[in-house]
Amino acid sequence: MNMEMEFPGDRLEARVHARRNINEIERWLSMAAGAGLATYGLSRRNGAGWMLAGFGAMLVRRGVTGHCDVYQALDINTADTRSDTRRALGGSAGVNVEESVTINRPVDELYRFWRDLENLPRFMRHLESVERVTDTLSRWRAKGPGGADVEWNAEIINEVPNQVIGWRSIEGSEVVSAGSVNFDVAGPGRGTRVRVRFQYSPPGGKVGAAIAKLLGRDVATEIREDLRRLKQLVETGEVPRTEGQAKG
Repeated sequence: MNMEMEFPGDRLEARVHARRNINEIERWLSMAAGAGLATYGLSRRNGAGWMLAGFGAMLVRRGVTGHCDVYQALDINTADTRSDTRRALGGSAGVNVEESVTINRPVDELYRFWRDLENLPRFMRHLESVERVTDTLSRWRAKGPGGADVEWNAEIINEVPNQVIGWRSIEGSEVVSAGSVNFDVAGPGRGTRVRVRFQYSPPGGKVGAAIAKLLGRDVATEIREDLRRLKQLVETGEVPRTEGQAKG
């Protein structure tokens, strides 16, 4: 059965809220305080020390996961993940893009290739690098307008192995975006259909997106060419060069 991310929608919002409800400053303070308490408690080697060490471990876990059970019970969310991306992409603000390609390779192979996010700059020309921070958090660097470097953090918020990977930029990122990539069997002997859905807030809003499209630099065109390069890369091991060639 094909499963894909509801995007954007209430299930995505609820899933993000359940995962992270404290902001970055609180996360680092929790980890620092927790590590200090745990170290001090273990050094005392008595009942009170073990209690302090246990409480310190809970604070470390709170910081690492970004989730506080007490906050959830009280419906507190200092991370504001429920509104950050939705505020920028909701209503008429966001631009939606969907592109797909059929690649003559198995689903599991393509899923593994994409899930290793550091592979993405191999076929996405605008990306300079993708650095893995944790299993779900990554740091992205790309060439922006005028050749300026643009950096942002993204997190994977929906994943079904060999079926779908969903992501979003996190609070405070320079680039506000969310999207998903689905992997579906195209048919007997036909390989895999890779479908990318992407929503973003372009510079200048929808007017800026329309102008970029007229100039041939819109995101839909970039994603379509990225998928074509992905197909070439995984089917032949080579990425075609198109610099200086006319589009057709």
